[in-house]
Amino acid sequence: MDVMTGIYAFVMGNIVTFILVLSLLVFVHEMGHYLVGRWSGIRILAFSVGFGPEIFGFTDRHGTRWKLSVIPLGGYVRFFGDEDVSSKPDSDRLAAMSEDDRERSFAGAKLWKRAATVAAGPIANFLLAIVIFAVLFTVYGRMIADPVVAEVKPESSAAVAGILPGDLLIAIDGDKVETFDEVRRYVAMRPSQRIVVTIERGGQKLDVPMVPQRTDTTDQFGNKIELGQIGIITNKEAGNFRLRTYAPLEAVREGVIESAGIVTGTFKYIGNIFAGSMRADQLGGPIRVAQASGQMASLGLGAVLQLAATLSVSIGLLNLMPVPVLDGGHLMLYAVEAVRGKPLGPKAHEIAFRIGLAMILTLMVFTTWNDISLSSG
Repeated sequence: MDVMTGIYAFVMGNIVTFILVLSLLVFVHEMGHYLVGRWSGIRILAFSVGFGPEIFGFTDRHGTRWKLSVIPLGGYVRFFGDEDVSSKPDSDRLAAMSEDDRERSFAGAKLWKRAATVAAGPIANFLLAIVIFAVLFTVYGRMIADPVVAEVKPESSAAVAGILPGDLLIAIDGDKVETFDEVRRYVAMRPSQRIVVTIERGGQKLDVPMVPQRTDTTDQFGNKIELGQIGIITNKEAGNFRLRTYAPLEAVREGVIESAGIVTGTFKYIGNIFAGSMRADQLGGPIRVAQASGQMASLGLGAVLQLAATLSVSIGLLNLMPVPVLDGGHLMLYAVEAVRGKPLGPKAHEIAFRIGLAMILTLMVFTTWNDISLSSG
């Protein structure tokens, strides 16, 4: 009985929240493709949330089949003239079309229309993230701590460098910082890398070099995370902070900054992996995302929305990778087409899509293995 209760709690607490969040992100992503495709005059055959057999759906007056499918791990928009849901062109079918049908097909549309339609999906995800962050900052506010040192942990990087309580951190590596969250994010992605922190002490500015310590820490949900730390405790961590709320336009600006921070942090982490300064086992797959969804659900709607915004940026960024099958891969092939003056041949397309599919499957296996290893560890 206890086992069944545990399974039920896991499914309801993790899987259901994960599916709801993922479905929202997929719907918005595919809606970006759909709206720009329709605006470009391309005929759309199907809009599906999920893959596999249809659970239910309807056909609108434009002939588009809107449907919910049985496997809730993605979705697609299928355009007229596509060979499959990856928008791989069917050259034989395209050649046999009338001129009118060819113009309304995806493969027969002008290059800029195809590029705009493909790019609209990731852009929609970025816009969704900005909107969610803006709503959160307007409705819930944001806990802000000035980058003032409250305490310095003994034997930490900051202690060794001579940082003292009361010091104000004003820049890192020449970039201005206004909140300690900016400091934390910058330092976290630079374990064992030399940085220069500019502080203000007694009206004087001092440049203080230090090396963030590589630290294995555990978040509030028990997940192990490797990051850089310098050992500073701020007023926020000591329990002293301003809960700042924003006017709508200001919140949108902050949403843009927050989303951009996720993008730059992601690129920095990937760069650190290739440089060997950070481990790749923090790349998470669907299991870890499902667990995070359930964990955030336990904290309330605001936490779930914050996770959704973060994932929306990640999905937009992932889809812009120059890998065939993904949106970024399509854009890469369109760039080649623009340079050549004509698209690649069917055989080259086939090879590119096979390579892209293999890369995506490899990434899925790797991240799932990371999830399993983390859970078993």
